[in-house]
Parts: sequence; structure tokens; C-alpha cells
Amino acid sequence: MIDIQNLKDDRNINIQKVGVKGLKYPIVVLDRSHGTQPVNATINMYVSLRHHFKGTHMSRFVEVLNEIREQVNIRTFHTILEKIRVKLHAEAAHIEIVFPYFIEKTAPRSSAKSLMEYHCEFTGTCDQSGMDFVVGMVVPVTTVCPCSKEISAAGAHNQRGIVTVRVRFRRFFWIEDIIKLIEESASGEVYSLLKRVDEKYVTERGYDNPLFVEDVVRNIADRLNRDANFPWYSVEAENFESIHNHNAYAYIEKE
Repeated sequence: MIDIQNLKDDRNINIQKVGVKGLKYPIVVLDRSHGTQPVNATINMYVSLRHHFKGTHMSRFVEVLNEIREQVNIRTFHTILEKIRVKLHAEAAHIEIVFPYFIEKTAPRSSAKSLMEYHCEFTGTCDQSGMDFVVGMVVPVTTVCPCSKEISAAGAHNQRGIVTVRVRFRRFFWIEDIIKLIEESASGEVYSLLKRVDEKYVTERGYDNPLFVEDVVRNIADRLNRDANFPWYSVEAENFESIHNHNAYAYIEKE
């Protein structure tokens, strides 16, 4: 059969990224407590395409994914990217994997256990000069407004927020450790299951630890700065304000 993708294109235009986007696929990732965790991921996979080729072979992306679906983690990511690049005869390969990750959390007073969902992402690029790999985590937190507490005769407005941290790293680390660092940098944590005794504790702890969105990103950046394993990071926090018709936002990036 004629290989249409390998036919010559005469427009002389390179394509930086071509591939498959929004592919839903089950994969297995590392889990510190249980060894591995099966997750349902959303995956984007691309390669560069030189100007003289008409197209790329889309089916080969899924073939590679099927081969490595139980080996997707930060230890093997460089191998996966190189496999994609070689399989599709490309100068560069790119992959983006977003997946829900579940951690069992224990309520602070009742010790009730429940699974908490976090959104994680692996983003990588591989070419002949090397590889770039970024790991990201999206973590829900709570914050109590310091200004509201200071000026109010009773109470203080509080809200749930989302913190997104992305890191480059020098050696292996556990996703769970960065999630914990993020949670400890806010006024309080978010839980799937809380009993009344836990709600009292969480509410009072947050009130005793009021933080602006600026405080949250600075707390996280300060702790990451003290760890030489992370030469680059970005930290963004968005508070879903409870008494304003807008959100509060802050962003820090290590250059």
C-alpha cells in the first residue's frame, strides 16, 4: 500500500508539533504507599515534522503508548520520549500526561480515612540536544484572610483555593512530598471526609494561621529554594474569594 505520509511536500514549511491530542488511556504510575497506582490519563503526544514529509504516522503514537503504559513515571520518562522520537523518525518528541492521583488522608482528630484526589501532570520534550521534563501538581487548599481577621469584631472570611506547582528536578522525588509541602504552606488542608471534631479543628487552625495568596506562594517558594533538587519551579495560587466577585491570584517563577 502507498505510504501517503511519507510522500514529499513541496511547501517547504516545518511543523513544530504534530500528533494526537486528548487521548484517554489507562496507565500505571508510581505510588509511595502501594508501589504503583492505576490511573486514567489524558495524553497529548507530538513530534516535529520536517518540511519534506507530508505527514506523520498517527497510529505509531498509540503503539508506543501501549508498549509503555505500565512504565510511566519520572524515572522512565526520558526513555519514553526517546522511544517516541525514534519510532516516528523525528528530530523532537513531546508528551503531556495529565492524570488524577489519589492519596489516602487521615482526618486530624477523628482519624477517619478517605481518598483525596489531586491532579498531576508530566510534560516532557526530547530532541538531539537533550531532554526537558517538568512535573506538576494541582492541590486544593484553604486560606483565611489576614486583613478580614484584623479588622473584624468576629470571624474572618475564608475560601478554598487551588495551588499549582511545577518543578524541574535533579534526582527522583515523590509527588506526595511536594503535595504535603503545598498543603503545609496554606492556612489549612482540604479533606474528602471530616467529622464534626475535625471540622472544629480545621476551622480553628485556619483562623490561627491567616494567609494572603501572596503568603502562600512565598511560603512554597521559600521551602523549594532550600532544596537543591529543584533548580527551577513555578508556583501559582488562585483563591476563590468568598466575599468578592473575583479571585485572588499570585505567581512566582524561579529563573
